[in-house]
Amino acid sequence: MLDPCYDSYEPNIELAGGKPVHVALTPGTFEPDFAAIAAALTPRTRAIIVNTPHNPSATVWSAAQMQQLAELLRPTDVIVIADEVYEHMVFDGALHQSVARFPELAQRSIVVSSFGKTYHVTGWKVGYVAAPAPLMAEFRKVHQFNVFTVNTPMQYGLASFMADASNHLGLPAFYQHKRDLFRAGLDKTRLKPLVTAGSYFQCVDYSAVSDLPEEDFCKWLTTEIGVAAIPLSAFYKGGFEQRIARFCFAKKDETLNLALSRLARL
Repeated sequence: MLDPCYDSYEPNIELAGGKPVHVALTPGTFEPDFAAIAAALTPRTRAIIVNTPHNPSATVWSAAQMQQLAELLRPTDVIVIADEVYEHMVFDGALHQSVARFPELAQRSIVVSSFGKTYHVTGWKVGYVAAPAPLMAEFRKVHQFNVFTVNTPMQYGLASFMADASNHLGLPAFYQHKRDLFRAGLDKTRLKPLVTAGSYFQCVDYSAVSDLPEEDFCKWLTTEIGVAAIPLSAFYKGGFEQRIARFCFAKKDETLNLALSRLARL
């Protein structure tokens, strides 16, 4: 697990009888530290979870980084669990570098994605998985006795919506507009926006505004200023304070503008 990471990873590993091993992404840039990953690999390592576009940092893995991962794992039997649920939210003309683009990784990877994230219907809880046939056969054994299947109306609804490819091919521009709107507003505040290359999250350095720890700052921001944020430390094992908070810009423009007007008063 590469910290900071989504909070369901560790309990899922433990439920499966595995041992979570945390390796930190590079602070500040949130790029993979391949030396640290290599040091954490042992003969007992079964899998590595890679998330791109990344929640919470909004960074995106490059093709060169994917190739480095392939080289690192070449002498191992490690499976890659690729969390690619924000695959359609990559900005500035960049391509989503799925593990499926790299044959050496594709043959050892399980790609997890989400109709809920892609089409902004997260409450429907509909995702999908792609993997080579041998890995998919094992995945289906678990899936069969976990949820069995997704309810039929949601499947028909998504299938009908997907008939128009523009509903997902247009998403990068749709969310880039919101990112650009939100970042332009943040430039008028004392919050320092970090790079957002993908996903619908925006991290900010709030050190010019407050000395509070991240959790306390986010509680204060929510209750006193009326803008919700999540502390980045919540995505680290044991916490890690950097005075960074995460916003979500998957909102109506008027909601973003209202939030920005409140943040400008900080």
